[in-house]
Amino acid sequence: MAMKSSIDPDWAWQPFTPDDHNPWNQSLAAHLYRRAGFGANIGLLNEAAGKGATQTIDDLISQNLETSDFRAVADALAQTLLAGGDPMKLSAAWVYRLLFTPAQLLEKTTLFWHGHFATGADKVKNASMMWRQNQLLRHHALGDFESMTQAIAKDPAMLIYLDSTSNRKSHPNENFARELMELFCLGEGHYTEVDVVQLARCFTGWEIRNDKFRKNTYQHDDGVKSILGKQGDFDGEAAVKIVIDRDDMPRFICRKLYRYFISDEPDPPDELLEQPAKTFRENDLQVAPVLRQMLSSNLFFSPHSRARKIKSPVELVIGMLRGLQGTTNSELVARGLRRIGQGLFYPPNVKGWDGGRAWINSSTLLGRANLFEEILSAEETKFAGGSLTDYLAGHGVQNADDAINHFEQCLMAVPIDVSTRRQLATQFDKPGTGREQRNRQLLHAITSLPEFQLA
Repeated sequence: MAMKSSIDPDWAWQPFTPDDHNPWNQSLAAHLYRRAGFGANIGLLNEAAGKGATQTIDDLISQNLETSDFRAVADALAQTLLAGGDPMKLSAAWVYRLLFTPAQLLEKTTLFWHGHFATGADKVKNASMMWRQNQLLRHHALGDFESMTQAIAKDPAMLIYLDSTSNRKSHPNENFARELMELFCLGEGHYTEVDVVQLARCFTGWEIRNDKFRKNTYQHDDGVKSILGKQGDFDGEAAVKIVIDRDDMPRFICRKLYRYFISDEPDPPDELLEQPAKTFRENDLQVAPVLRQMLSSNLFFSPHSRARKIKSPVELVIGMLRGLQGTTNSELVARGLRRIGQGLFYPPNVKGWDGGRAWINSSTLLGRANLFEEILSAEETKFAGGSLTDYLAGHGVQNADDAINHFEQCLMAVPIDVSTRRQLATQFDKPGTGREQRNRQLLHAITSLPEFQLA
């Protein structure tokens, strides 16, 4: 599909103003929280509906730092799990953050950068290095893209992942140089193989000693290099800046942010990305102003964006739990996410996750349903600290139809089909004992619907 030419870029990036045709309500608030975070419970949606669109967006953007109390608890959990040295257990610490963070946009964007600067624990194997990289991405997630890229270029986990732990001038390693241009900043077709060779020379002498980055000046090639039309005796930092300063870099990053926050497809034409790219450059490559423009735009709240994404495994599971004030065993979730294609700290390759339709096939759909069955069958799974039945009763739910309404309101990007709704109500609205089991089975049935896969 090609993006319809009828989308006017000037209209697209103007701030959204609610009107009678498209009023600000719980539905639009839920859309915002699904994209800028991982979802919202009914209390938060009611609060957002009352505050209005502008204030709700401002709050999401401004809440770009974790509270000190939350950070202390989350970091303590991570340190406890780090003691075992198992990166897979460390994934559970990130699940905790995803589920409880008060700064949803910060964490959503940290997850974006994890896929962008993809680094896998299956190769790195060092849990502490992986966690330090995660903290690095979180620190820079909404800030300065150049600072983040300079930091990731020296990150030990990244250097191990791209085979750059010992980069010698006699044999420059080209992996990081290639990925810096192809995957991190410019994209295919915006550099040559000569650029790769010349750029790799800039990073010679970069190595790891005692699990930390170090420059070995004796192994650095200090000769003149020619990179992307520039010549000089560039070192690694100068080389990163040359790549970042390219005119086409902001559009490349904005295209990826567009796909992550607005719509999986169709691919936006260059002219639609010019305004956010300009915003990126004019704000000295700060990420937050671009996200503010995207999340507050006419385009974001239009049919071109709503329900135009397929939920990633993280969005799927964390969204259900956050939407219903759910808690469960974080390790169970971490293991399950990896089984269905999005293991935290375990991207499939240096390209990260493809996303979009690649999330969905017959195997992953079955895996998603099975994971929800496992979560909803676990004794540790609570809703507002208690049973699902008590949670629903606290929101005035008296029967299966009421429960479907509540689940739809908190979890669904599109309404449940009338005939499907009727079948669900008939199947699960039965008298007798076992109400908790029936409520959980109803929730499982809803999370297995094709409509539930849409964000």
